[in-house]
Amino acid sequence: MLSCRSVWNKLAPLAGSSAAAVSRRHAAGRTGLKQIRAPCRVPAAPMSTGAAGGGGGGENMMYFLLVGAAVVGGGTYAYRTVKGDKERYEERITEIANRSKTSVQLDSYIQRQDSVEPAASLPVVPGHAPYLLIGGGTASFAAARSIRARDPNAKVLIVTEETDLPYMRPPLSKELWFSDDPTVTDTLRFKQWNGKERSIYFQPPSFYISPAELAVAANGGVAVLTGKKVVHMDVRGNKVQLDDNTEISYDKCLIATGGVPRNLQVIERAGEEVMKRTTLFRKVEDFKVLDSVSRSVKSITIVGGGFLGSELACALGRRSTDSDLEVVQMFPEKGNMGKVLPEYLSNWTTEKVKKEGVKVLPEALVKSVSFKDDKVQIQLKDGRVVSTDHLVAAVGLEPSVDLAKSAGLEVDADFGGYRVNAELQARSNIWVAGDAACFYDIRLGRRRVEHHDHAVVSGRLAGENMTGANKPYWHQSMFWSDLGPDVGYEAIGIVDSSLPTVGVFAKATAKDTPRAATEQSGTGIRSESETEEVASSPVASQAATPVALRQKDDYGKGVIFYLRDKVVVGIILWNVFNRMPIARKIIKDGEEHADLNEVAKLFNIHED
Repeated sequence: MLSCRSVWNKLAPLAGSSAAAVSRRHAAGRTGLKQIRAPCRVPAAPMSTGAAGGGGGGENMMYFLLVGAAVVGGGTYAYRTVKGDKERYEERITEIANRSKTSVQLDSYIQRQDSVEPAASLPVVPGHAPYLLIGGGTASFAAARSIRARDPNAKVLIVTEETDLPYMRPPLSKELWFSDDPTVTDTLRFKQWNGKERSIYFQPPSFYISPAELAVAANGGVAVLTGKKVVHMDVRGNKVQLDDNTEISYDKCLIATGGVPRNLQVIERAGEEVMKRTTLFRKVEDFKVLDSVSRSVKSITIVGGGFLGSELACALGRRSTDSDLEVVQMFPEKGNMGKVLPEYLSNWTTEKVKKEGVKVLPEALVKSVSFKDDKVQIQLKDGRVVSTDHLVAAVGLEPSVDLAKSAGLEVDADFGGYRVNAELQARSNIWVAGDAACFYDIRLGRRRVEHHDHAVVSGRLAGENMTGANKPYWHQSMFWSDLGPDVGYEAIGIVDSSLPTVGVFAKATAKDTPRAATEQSGTGIRSESETEEVASSPVASQAATPVALRQKDDYGKGVIFYLRDKVVVGIILWNVFNRMPIARKIIKDGEEHADLNEVAKLFNIHED
């Protein structure tokens, strides 16, 4: 942003230029001229010839000419002249008056917007967006990037309820908690397991243009309208209404509203004092709040034994070793991630979480919650009572489908989310991506997926299809979970502990950790979506022959196959990394396998 003084200094050499020279400069790409962006304002009197007397006359009087054709990216160019150039100035005005009606209207608009009153600036909310993306998460950002890749001059508007620019969510429950930077809640920068530092934001603010610039940006761009919620869709009129009654029309629209964290009804019914001491973990603000709480209370109880609950339990548990913080995790399953992992591996994971300093309470069903003696009291159905200072409810996600009624979109009764076709299309000019999309998987049937990789891939595909690609969604997205830097897994397909499983394990080495995996790959977000590697003919290691599942506590690394009708429909790579293309191909092929030990050879888990 140039200050008005800086602009003056840069334009001063042009004072003696003739109108024709200025015109030539403008026609030749504006050589020697610098762009001025609002809020540098032109004085109220520059278009006047000056009053007789007063401080405004004399040879120091200036004229500013705002040329409509010089609008680029929402900025304007100012040409300086002096009182002695009045004749040339008037000639220039005549030239402008002879322009086409469109140019005159644009000139008039820019002059109005550049008046002395700040309130007369470009409208904050554009009235029209060729590409409107509802939701500011991973799927929307992936779609915006995809749209711009296929249509370099595309104008994309992202509307989000959050006050932040698009960011990745996985670090909120993983790496950020292991940062040794005391200002991490402000910087939101973290060291990945590979030691490299980065921000959670996909791009810095300079990557985006302001919503006000979108209408006049010659080369298009991506704008983010923060703190606004779309509350109504008029699909016939191709427009939406925001919560402040503002309307935005569109040509193509993407719904990527994600979801909202669920809560337990017993917690919601417990009253205001309990709710004030409960965190539903999802956004940046939730991370900041929980980080602050963990440094000021004596006990935190996490309700939920899935991915999020277990990750937060390990993160807070490790922090508790340096403080007097008590961390409790409770869930109805027999072990951590009991709905996903086979029982023996769930039990092993539970022991791992306990070693991180967490008091784990499996098979815990919450009967009631109350506030007593300045503590949150959790009454379990088996009679146990847990007293704590703060609650974290990590019990799943509810897809955001608030727009279904006004838009006339179908919500899937079994999985939730908007039902879309193979191209992620819900209506002729409406697409859905990310957590809110219920799509048809050609191998596994209709599904809804709530993971980073799916958000990236579905968002990217939706963006391509919004520009006319007409591609079907065939990608098998993966997801991962880390219990700190030393234990992690990657998964693909349907991983449900109620399905039959076959596991093949081997002894782990120092390189078989999330930390080592990111050091090798150079990325902190383990997502094959960024590279789209393909396993066309994986080569198995001949170093050793895998053995059948060993029923003991030696689960250093391995592969777990999930079966449905004798066909592999899901795979977990336990401390095995950078092999996801192989797993993807196995599921894509959809074949029966007589001996999964042989299939496990493809992952080279017995290599040192």
